[in-house]
Amino acid sequence: MLGQLNLAGRDKESEAIERIRDNVPANEPYFVAFSGGKDSVVAYDLTLRSGVPFEVHCSDTGIDPPELVYFVRENYPNIIHDKPRERIWPLVERKGLPHRTARFCCEFLKECHGYGRTVLTGIRWAESARRRQRQLVEHSHWHKKVFVNPIIDWTTDDVWEYIHTHHLPYCSLYDEGWTRLGCVLCPLSSARHVQQEMARWPKIADAWFRAAARFYVKHENAQKRWLTAEAMFQWWLERKPVPRDMAAQYQMVMGETEREAISGGLTT
Repeated sequence: MLGQLNLAGRDKESEAIERIRDNVPANEPYFVAFSGGKDSVVAYDLTLRSGVPFEVHCSDTGIDPPELVYFVRENYPNIIHDKPRERIWPLVERKGLPHRTARFCCEFLKECHGYGRTVLTGIRWAESARRRQRQLVEHSHWHKKVFVNPIIDWTTDDVWEYIHTHHLPYCSLYDEGWTRLGCVLCPLSSARHVQQEMARWPKIADAWFRAAARFYVKHENAQKRWLTAEAMFQWWLERKPVPRDMAAQYQMVMGETEREAISGGLTT
């Protein structure tokens, strides 16, 4: 039944469903980008209730928390699993460790999917300063995609109210206090979160280090900048900004990004 979520005088459920219906692509189904996180769970359910044609796609990054992978496998067995353009470990060995200023990983693991499609997401303004720049409908010329973000103005409380009202499943990590779920040791994670993730998923953290060490052995520029692979990895874990006088050399050592972050190529 529509109209269950009515905050500040707005029927956000009906509003989001109408947004989905108003922007449905003419000749093909929506490409619903699904991660298994709380926002994509809500976006998927709203799309299902809207009655429009759609496909649900999940990117198999290889570095998602195991609990999240199991949750998706158990509760959404019929979604389409998209393989990465290149697996993360050979990618790190070839290009180095991704950084906020050189975040090439998303391009190879996630953004390569849905080319030329209308992509429906669970992106929200409340998630970050970068995402506050996003719009309800966006056109990416670089990615040849149209993005529709029907819950972009929802708060985190709105999302949880919807989940509990409609008795939707969600990943158990939220009940343990995790507020955001994504790739383990994502370059956008803070140093504090990095330490928490390393303690929780040491095998994935070790795989990051081993791939970085293989990069270090093969690249003289990395050896000139850091005395050891361990020192390079520790610098990465500390999430310190790249000093201005190091920026050009860092790009040379780590490899250039094929494209800017997704928001850089969007127009409304």
